[in-house]
Amino acid sequence: MSGSIKNVAVIGASGNLGKEVVKELLKAGFKVTAFTRENSTATFPPDVVVKKVDYQSVESLTAALEGQDAVVSTIATVAVGGQTPLVDAAIAAKVKRFIPSEFGINTRKIDNTGIGAILQTKVKTLDYIIEKSKENPWFTWTGISSGIFFDWGLKFGTAGFNKDTKSAIIFDSGNEPVQASNLPFIGKAIAAVLSQPEKTANQYFTIASFNPSQNQILEIVEAETGEKWNVEHASTAEQEKIGLEKLSKGDFSAFPNLLRRHIYADGAGHAVKGADNAIGILGIEEQDLAVTVKGWLHS
Repeated sequence: MSGSIKNVAVIGASGNLGKEVVKELLKAGFKVTAFTRENSTATFPPDVVVKKVDYQSVESLTAALEGQDAVVSTIATVAVGGQTPLVDAAIAAKVKRFIPSEFGINTRKIDNTGIGAILQTKVKTLDYIIEKSKENPWFTWTGISSGIFFDWGLKFGTAGFNKDTKSAIIFDSGNEPVQASNLPFIGKAIAAVLSQPEKTANQYFTIASFNPSQNQILEIVEAETGEKWNVEHASTAEQEKIGLEKLSKGDFSAFPNLLRRHIYADGAGHAVKGADNAIGILGIEEQDLAVTVKGWLHS
């Protein structure tokens, strides 16, 4: 691969993560193009070029990708299977770098698990990208596993903490450290990857703003509010049982149940610390857990 990356197309740019990615890419000096569906009414900052595309049409996508150096896909997990036409179009348009929607748990380490069954489209998409990169060495990729979306999870209650009722659900002992990233932090990591194209080509990175346990979060919220919170204890084994039962019926709402088992179970071992956290390679800094949690409490 030769040359720097300047022009970046963001897929899913109006989504929760996509918005933050666009902001961070603009801050880093990239020229950003947002792809939207033909019926979308989403709006973007004035510096962003907007192109309406048919995501199922390689021809439509190829035309839209002409002149782009990189593609960043932030589409939701349920739509990940739709990335294949985008990959084919990126190759046809001679795009140099593809960052697929890997954000979340590390899909390279979920073989033979319930959650792995749900995320097979992600696994197969990256496998396809790697295969195409070997066939076309100028076409490179970067995978980024960020762990759970921490700030988003606090805001929407998926992290198990409710500031209005001052209540929390703690799974198992609550002591297992969890790979977690704030959305703007993920955007910074993407900008860092694209700013160092040679260094980051064909690499799979794991990153984290921090690796908090549920009990660490509880300690911060109780100290900041000056009150003991109402704590409900729950079992990840029970969550897994519920998830697998749903999955056996083809019900993919099993995902949050299986995710809780995957990340919160005692001894799960999915935290990324030290050399496992690629922030050093990318040149970005770990964040302050207390600052994020306090910011949420007072928002």
